[in-house]
Amino acid sequence: MYEFLILALVTAQRLTEFIYSYRNSKLLIEKGGFEVGRVHYVLLVVLHAAWLLSLWWYAWGRPIYWSLVIVYLVLQVARAWTLMALGPRWTIEIIVTPDEIMEGRPTRFIKQPNYLVVAAEILVLPLVFGLWWHALLFSVLNGLMLYWRMRIEEDAIEPLRQDRSVTEL
Repeated sequence: MYEFLILALVTAQRLTEFIYSYRNSKLLIEKGGFEVGRVHYVLLVVLHAAWLLSLWWYAWGRPIYWSLVIVYLVLQVARAWTLMALGPRWTIEIIVTPDEIMEGRPTRFIKQPNYLVVAAEILVLPLVFGLWWHALLFSVLNGLMLYWRMRIEEDAIEPLRQDRSVTEL
């Protein structure tokens, strides 16, 4: 029964974030932004859906490690801080706005704080149910996806940084 509650809350959170991201993406595109890495986005959504759906399948009836539930809840505080700090710039898609490069905010401590939180979530939530193999498998797949994503982002942002440094001269 508790596994249902935990997974239902995580599913509701993810769906809410998906809607929030969609809204933010629309606003950024209206402001002149453009999306890069569309194939990556589709595969990222598939990966995260597979992670969550497979948790629904494998976690059912398993013991719950409550200490790890607490760790997961702490991660949610970090996630909320990141989403609030990034505000309308937070998206699942990679949206580049030529007039704005994200510097500062949570990124002054860690370059990609949201990615770190998501990676920890993908690791910790399966461990809540003792699914170490699930945690390992999806952590590796997510790590590969994040590596790809950061390369796409850097390739898209670097020309903007160069343009900004030229205009500052």
